[in-house]
Amino acid sequence: MRNSQLSAVLFMVLSMLSYQVSASYAKQLMQALDPFTVVTLRLSFASILVVLMFRSWKIIQRLPHLKWRDLLFYSAAVCVMNVLFYASLGKLPQGIAVGLEFLGPLTLALLSIKHKSDYIWVGLAIAGIALMVPWQDTHAHNFSYIGAAYALGAGICWAFYIYFGQRVARQNMGMHALSIAIVLSTLILLPINSIRNPEAMLQFQYWPQALMIALLATAIPYTLDLMALKRLSKLSYGTLSSLSPALAAIAGMLLLKEHITLWQTLALICIMTASVGVTYRASRTAPESSKVSAS
Repeated sequence: MRNSQLSAVLFMVLSMLSYQVSASYAKQLMQALDPFTVVTLRLSFASILVVLMFRSWKIIQRLPHLKWRDLLFYSAAVCVMNVLFYASLGKLPQGIAVGLEFLGPLTLALLSIKHKSDYIWVGLAIAGIALMVPWQDTHAHNFSYIGAAYALGAGICWAFYIYFGQRVARQNMGMHALSIAIVLSTLILLPINSIRNPEAMLQFQYWPQALMIALLATAIPYTLDLMALKRLSKLSYGTLSSLSPALAAIAGMLLLKEHITLWQTLALICIMTASVGVTYRASRTAPESSKVSAS
């Protein structure tokens, strides 16, 4: 592997680590503030960071000419995905929350593959869900059905984020689309939470932590992702992304002293294996379909 590819792999791993560490810090902050307040503060600071990072004031003159239907759906997916994911973090171990959320984009990828042989990946994903739930103990201290529903809902929003993100990408806005989505999310959540829980929003002693979470969850990972994408194929990027649930579990164990069961560990392995498999299969299917269309 060339040095540029090794660097890209390092950028990708650091990006995922940064995001998972931010999730761990967010969960720690939830001991003082409710999840909705934490996600509101994080997106508020993130909106400032991304606008400065990508110099998104340049897109202002193009705003009247954008296709706002897709952009609004994309922004809604970003907003609801973050709210539901942070709600799931308040009720589930981090590794389980990320593993269940990861089923959203995995399902979207599975739906795009037509070969019968690929049902093995569907089976692994289903096995992952089945093993994740402690059926033998509905009152397990490290599992919440409501939290699982939040995480699965976040996964569905993640799938919509990918789908509408691809449509928005056709407008050639680059990372400005993300800036618009995060700013719109902030404009929705900030007034709601200011009315709902104004005291929590004005606890200034927690703002530095929220800024750090925004930095770790937004500025650093997106910058590293951009650097990695310049050097990695879609297959490599998708395969490395499959490490997210494992890194989440490790971050939760080291930073939050969380532990998951053997069965839940096997569930994460099933989900990650399914993701690697479907990513590899999609990379093989794309060239074949292009040959057919060319003929």
